[in-house]
Amino acid sequence: MTPKRGVKLPKTNSESEIDLTRKLPQHIAIIMDGNGRWARDRGLAAIRGHTAGVDAVRAAVEESVRLGIKQLTLYAFSTENWKRSKAEVSALMRLYKKFLVEEREEIVKNNIRFAAIGVEDRLPKAVLREMAKTTEVSRNNDGLTLCLAINYGGHREITDAARELAAKAARGDINPDDITEDTFTNHLYTAGMPDVDLMIRTAGESRISNFLLWQSWYAEICVLPVCWPDFGKQHFAEAIAEYQRRKRTYGSRT
Repeated sequence: MTPKRGVKLPKTNSESEIDLTRKLPQHIAIIMDGNGRWARDRGLAAIRGHTAGVDAVRAAVEESVRLGIKQLTLYAFSTENWKRSKAEVSALMRLYKKFLVEEREEIVKNNIRFAAIGVEDRLPKAVLREMAKTTEVSRNNDGLTLCLAINYGGHREITDAARELAAKAARGDINPDDITEDTFTNHLYTAGMPDVDLMIRTAGESRISNFLLWQSWYAEICVLPVCWPDFGKQHFAEAIAEYQRRKRTYGSRT
């Protein structure tokens, strides 16, 4: 259920509150960092941190639905994450498959449209199959777009877009002089999706790690010290409240 405009959410533990009379970010992107650190601090295997992080995903999705956010993009697995141990990668892929199966009914029930960005190479067929199923059954939903960035890298995305445009130019399908920023945007994995308004990163790291490089050109960045498995609705509210306190000028002086 979406709160009425003009109503303020209760204060969070951080003394922050979302003011629904002010503009909310329409596209929130989250770098879900700190799963391994959370597990290590507890003497657990890294995958236990990723498993614990599923509850944080649910919290972010539920709040996005409640607030009427247009899109939530989660950085699930980067093109660089293949460098991790084979055991951790295999466990992550099983976790993604399990999530897609178990959350499918909730996604449909809550009018969420599921989407995925990234490249299919190296992803297990079982994961691709469940992503395709979830995408298909939620295709006509018009609420929150929940976008999973899996086997995703911003450099790879930009390179792929440039390669596609170069091929079109070589065939004579497009004049290079006619290529604009909008043209390039429409050749990215995120074609048709809005630019990022707010990027949240957990675990205190202040970098964007090859995530939505083109789309985050004027995103507000909020870094939280909490590891992802400990991320809750109060942290989501804290990030949005911080976004609302900032003045977005897009390079102007006004």
